[in-house]
Amino acid sequence: MTVMQEIITVTAAVLATVLTRFLPFWIFNKQEKTPRLITDLGHFLPAAIMAILVVYCYKDADFTGPSHGLPELIAGVLVIIVHLWRRSMFLSLIIGTGAYILLINYLF
Repeated sequence: MTVMQEIITVTAAVLATVLTRFLPFWIFNKQEKTPRLITDLGHFLPAAIMAILVVYCYKDADFTGPSHGLPELIAGVLVIIVHLWRRSMFLSLIIGTGAYILLINYLF
């Protein structure tokens, strides 16, 4: 990449980031009430995105192989337990990922 291409790429990335951060505040200013659709999307999208990520994570699990998908299932159950216990998405993610890595490297 030339220097000019790098400058254009970085500028495009900065503009995209700034626009996605500030556009909602420009569109939905304080004088108007936020539309119900937007409020509902803010309520339901996090759960929908998590469901999509769960499906994506389990799509390549081999339930007919030698481990029968046990590392994936154990890590998934551990994530659910930790999240119900602490309600921390970060902690759930770290413990689930760590458990999965340990299971596939040392147990299965």
